[in-house]
Amino acid sequence: MEPYSYDKSFELYDRAEKVIPCGIYGHLGVGRSRLNPMGCYPLFSERAEGTYIWDVDGNRFIDYACAYGPNVLGYGDPDVDAAALAQLKKGNCTTVVSPVMIECAEELIKTVNCADWAFFAKNGGDVTTLAVMAARHATGRKKIVMMKSCYHGVAQWCQSPGTPGVLDEEISSNLYATFNDFDGLKELVEAHDGEIACVISMPYSHVSHYDNILPAEDYWKKVRKLCDEKGILLIIDDVRAGFRMDLAGSDHYFGIKADMLCLGKAIANGWNMSALVGAARLKPVIEEMNYTGSYWLSAVPFAASVAALRKMRALDAARRMQEIGAKLTEGLRQVAEANGALLSVTGLPSLFKIILKDPDGSLIPHQRWIGEMVRRGVYISHFHNMFTNVMITDEDLRYTFDVADEALKITLKEHPEIRTV
Repeated sequence: MEPYSYDKSFELYDRAEKVIPCGIYGHLGVGRSRLNPMGCYPLFSERAEGTYIWDVDGNRFIDYACAYGPNVLGYGDPDVDAAALAQLKKGNCTTVVSPVMIECAEELIKTVNCADWAFFAKNGGDVTTLAVMAARHATGRKKIVMMKSCYHGVAQWCQSPGTPGVLDEEISSNLYATFNDFDGLKELVEAHDGEIACVISMPYSHVSHYDNILPAEDYWKKVRKLCDEKGILLIIDDVRAGFRMDLAGSDHYFGIKADMLCLGKAIANGWNMSALVGAARLKPVIEEMNYTGSYWLSAVPFAASVAALRKMRALDAARRMQEIGAKLTEGLRQVAEANGALLSVTGLPSLFKIILKDPDGSLIPHQRWIGEMVRRGVYISHFHNMFTNVMITDEDLRYTFDVADEALKITLKEHPEIRTV
């Protein structure tokens, strides 16, 4: 397979870098080792459809990043986009709120197990921040427990010590536990008895650059019981995993009921919105808080979300994505095994993490393998967990396996040390 070239992408980057910090920032930023090895990733896209993206050089990619989560039904889903565009003709960001907001809340309450109400915003970080604020207001306590290295947004409260622009006092009430270590969590809670407002956590540990960690069978039930006993609110950050494991919520998947659940990404198939949902007893707490944004009640994303939620339910989308992900990850594992290499596959199939293992723990061979796959039309991040969507076909999977095989043979020539046999 002829590797892609990115001449137009690089020309556009030179232009962007003059007027935009870093040229491109965030997940797709060129800095901070996001696109290693350099030169393997496209920098600008031209269009997207279904499970594919095309860059400005005309190269097509099967996109397993799924816009880092929002693409769940396929780019440009006709039902979702028709609902959004029909609402756009009526109005979007207006002085008086559209009743489609109520319809969207009703759909979420119908879909998500722990939802008795819904509050809307734009980004996942908007609602994780609101959840923590609400927990402090509800309990009158300051401290919060977070899992080490987990990501909950870019607000100051959830940053690491030493982050540029973050003051020590902004994170001084944070306590840190290790995911899946219930005894350690219990010890931490008991050491700060009566001081902790909430525990906030992803449903399972999907930290960038590392193998994902699923909870022990009884972990979440024990955490739920501990929180109840100590008057601590349990917040599940389901922004990334939401609707891919269980349409009723990832807390429901693991057999518990969160006090508050943070949702985003897949909630509207790419239309920009997020939501905080929660237990009825917390609705008055939210009502007492002043928290809003100019675009948070825009009608078009609500209409898109209504259509997306209904379609996900009709398609049993979570089950389909788990099945597709299982085929994908097993096929990639077999490619690695056939080439005498070891591929670690962790997380759940619809939200998977793959790492090509090096005996010395180096990620260089893994980055090389992923880079060669991207250059041949299979877009996978070398550092982030990846996603599936309902539009991925068996033909897409076969192409992916062929590309993975070719890319791995190239990698093994340069890094024979990763061979296991």
